[in-house]
Amino acid sequence: MTSANAWGQALAAVVLVGALGAGFWGLAKTSAAESEPKPATCSDGESPAPKGKHLSGARLCQALNRSDLAALLGTPAEIAKTASGSDSSIGSAGGKDIATPQAQVEFETYTVTLSATYDGLPVAGSEGLLGSYARPQNVLGRPGVLYSTRTIGISFRLDGGDADSGPGVPARALTVALDAKDRGGSLDVTLWRADGAVPDDAVLLRVAESVLPRVPGWKARG
Repeated sequence: MTSANAWGQALAAVVLVGALGAGFWGLAKTSAAESEPKPATCSDGESPAPKGKHLSGARLCQALNRSDLAALLGTPAEIAKTASGSDSSIGSAGGKDIATPQAQVEFETYTVTLSATYDGLPVAGSEGLLGSYARPQNVLGRPGVLYSTRTIGISFRLDGGDADSGPGVPARALTVALDAKDRGGSLDVTLWRADGAVPDDAVLLRVAESVLPRVPGWKARG
């Protein structure tokens, strides 16, 4: 009987060790899965969504923050760190506010923005206003302009003084007519790199040609 009990205790110990091992392995696997960073999802801006036919920043963010955006940028291993949409406007000379909703998705290497401008101005011929490096660019059958710009760099003082602002890193931007007849207004895709290098136009065009057809109303505008 003693021998049988000993064997039983030994068998129980083996089963217990196996169960504990499986439990710890499962816990480790779950912890590892929970610790893996997840792609950022779109968050609405603080401003209320615009009324009427204008796109909102939230809807632009949904179009931009696609699952294959990192692959389109040529950095498939990266995940979105932040994704957001906001609704804003700028004043015109005539005193009328021009809606300028915008979305932005940030990765380790690139940051991409997608915005709309409801200024009623045609895109064709605007390259003369966008600098010497601007050139016409047909995009999915619509007039467009490819040009250079810069982000705005902001530095904060450690002593609590006023923040300083100045030119940031170089960016490449693409402005595309809201509709094929170029009756006024534009969609704009802008791309810049965290390391300050000038983005490749081929990357910008690849992103724009994949993202723009997903903007609500794109086909209807044609």
